[in-house]
Amino acid sequence: MGWLNKMMDAIDYMEMNVEKKIDIEDVARVACSSTFHFQRMFHMLTGFTVSEYIRNRRLTLAAQELAILSKIRVIDVALKYGYDSPESFTKAFRRAHGITPTAAREPGVNLKAFPRISFHLSLRGDKDMDYRIINKNAFKVIGEVIKISTCGEQHHQRISEFWGECLANGTCEKLSSLGNTQTMLSVSMDCQEDMDQMSYMIGIEDINNIEGTEFSKIEIPASTWAIFTSLGSLPFAIQDTLARIFQEWFPATSYEHANAPVLEICPPGDTNAADYKCEIWIPIVKK
Repeated sequence: MGWLNKMMDAIDYMEMNVEKKIDIEDVARVACSSTFHFQRMFHMLTGFTVSEYIRNRRLTLAAQELAILSKIRVIDVALKYGYDSPESFTKAFRRAHGITPTAAREPGVNLKAFPRISFHLSLRGDKDMDYRIINKNAFKVIGEVIKISTCGEQHHQRISEFWGECLANGTCEKLSSLGNTQTMLSVSMDCQEDMDQMSYMIGIEDINNIEGTEFSKIEIPASTWAIFTSLGSLPFAIQDTLARIFQEWFPATSYEHANAPVLEICPPGDTNAADYKCEIWIPIVKK
C-alpha cells in the first residue's frame, strides 16, 4: 500500500540523516503527510514519538562507536549525534544504557540496542470498523486538565490514574452536577511539536455556559469528525480501538488526522463491563 511505502521512506530519511539536525516537518513531507498526522500515525504504529525514536537510534549508534573505536573521544561522539556538551550526552547515554559513555569502552560491557523500525502490512479482516462522519460547529468543554508525557507509553497509565483521581475526589460528580449530565468526556489536546507531551481534560460539554468555577474551559473548533464505537471495559477497549483507527482505518481511507483534539464520549454505565459502549471522536480532513 502507498501509505506503507511512504512510512518506510520516512524511516529511510531519518536513518540517512541521523547525524544531522532532523526537522519533523521534513520527515512528514517525505511521508506526504501533514506534520500532525504523521506524528500521530508514527506514535500509534510504533509506541514511540518521532523524537524519541531518533534519540534512541542516535544513542544506539553512539554506543557502537564507543565500543568499537577505542581512540574516538566522547566529546566527538556527543557532537556527532547532536549533543551540545559531554554532560548532556552522558546523562542521555546513562538513561539509555545504564552506564556512562566512558564505561561503554570496557570489554564485554552490556549495551542496549534500539533497532531500526520496519513496517509490515498485516491484513486483519477479523473485525469490521463501523463509523460515521459528522460536521459539528465549535463548542465548549469545561473540566479538569493535566499535562502528560507521551514517552514510553506512560500516558496510558497516567490517564487511568487521572480518571481514578477525578472519580475519588468528587471532580466527576461535581462536573455532572454543574452540567446536569451523566455523560463525561475526555479531550486529548495541545500535543507539542515533537509529540513528547500533551494535555488531557476530563470534563463535560458546556451547553449552559457555566461560569465562576475552579475548572478550566476550552473551545473545541468546528470540525469534521469520524466517530467510532468502543466496546468493552475501559481503558483497554479505547486503547485497542484507537490503535485500530490509526493502524487500519486511516491507511485504508483518504482522510488524515486534523490538527484538533481527540474526544472520548463516555455515557453512564459500568466502565468495567465487557459490553460497555463509548465513542471516540477523531477530527479528520481529506488528504
